[in-house]
Amino acid sequence: MRALVLQEKGRMAIEEIPDLGGPGPGEVKIAMHTVGICASDVHYLTHGRIGPFVVEAPMVLGHEGSGTVVAVGEGVSHLSPGDRVAMEPGVPDLASRAVREGNYNVDPGVRFWATPPVHGCLADEVIHPAAYTFRLPDALSYAEGAMIEPFSVGMFAATRAQISPGDVAAVIGSGTIGIMIALAARAGGASRVYVSDVLPQKLGLLDGLDGIIPVDATQEDLGERVRAETDGWGPQVVFEASGAAPAYRGLWSIPAPGGRIVLVGMPVSDVPFDVSTAAARGLSIETVFRYKNVYGKAIDLAATDAVDLGRFVTETFAFDDATAAFDRFLEGRPTDVKLQIRL
Repeated sequence: MRALVLQEKGRMAIEEIPDLGGPGPGEVKIAMHTVGICASDVHYLTHGRIGPFVVEAPMVLGHEGSGTVVAVGEGVSHLSPGDRVAMEPGVPDLASRAVREGNYNVDPGVRFWATPPVHGCLADEVIHPAAYTFRLPDALSYAEGAMIEPFSVGMFAATRAQISPGDVAAVIGSGTIGIMIALAARAGGASRVYVSDVLPQKLGLLDGLDGIIPVDATQEDLGERVRAETDGWGPQVVFEASGAAPAYRGLWSIPAPGGRIVLVGMPVSDVPFDVSTAAARGLSIETVFRYKNVYGKAIDLAATDAVDLGRFVTETFAFDDATAAFDRFLEGRPTDVKLQIRL
């Protein structure tokens, strides 16, 4: 079968790889249909590593996927051949202490698609644990099913924020994850979600979304804007989704007293932490790494009128044009949100 293989830093190609055979007990075999390109895929291509995860052998890329079940293993009863599905890409070690304590997203032994040395899902077929494979409702397309992975990050961030109905939220950064957070926060009960960015073209993608308010960071200060529209109080929740070090300089003064900051973006350099301001304002600080226990909920929410994930699929490429899709990602067009590959 075919797969998009990262052979080494800076070099990838569609290759023939061995067939996987049949699924084992508790597994399903899936014919892939749509796979989204994530910044991590591109980072492995351009840098060959992310932190401690180093590409030391050829690796199949891709972890945002949807497809169709073609075979089920022994003991699988909730899925059948022909089911349209989306797959949670991180599979923890059930013997891990992190799993026993309810934190499987930070399990040191987790096997996460397209994280060295684990192969990803940009292939004709994959085999995956049935427990981490979710049936797609008729209301969701394959493209939307492949968007569930980044949307789950937004869902987990909103969950960590403990949003209460009527809260005002602010999101720094309107990349894919920032947008997913805004959608989840709004659906989770936020009355308004302010989203700031330095690229007005990206903010333009939010036009017409009820309750989501773009803020051009080159023209106005996010904190001042929200305070001006909340009688000087500010947002109860602030999500940092840009990963940009400069965003941290004024971050600690943006939330309302007693508010919460949820750190989602991953800075590549050290950032300032104003402990005195955070303590004096009684702020709570949460961090987000991937997600846990939200994949099924993300699918259920995406199937309602509250969320339109398909709106943010910018372009879909044929599998034969997969390298062109990655080249397009590297262009960094400000109006691109999610680029996908159809197999």
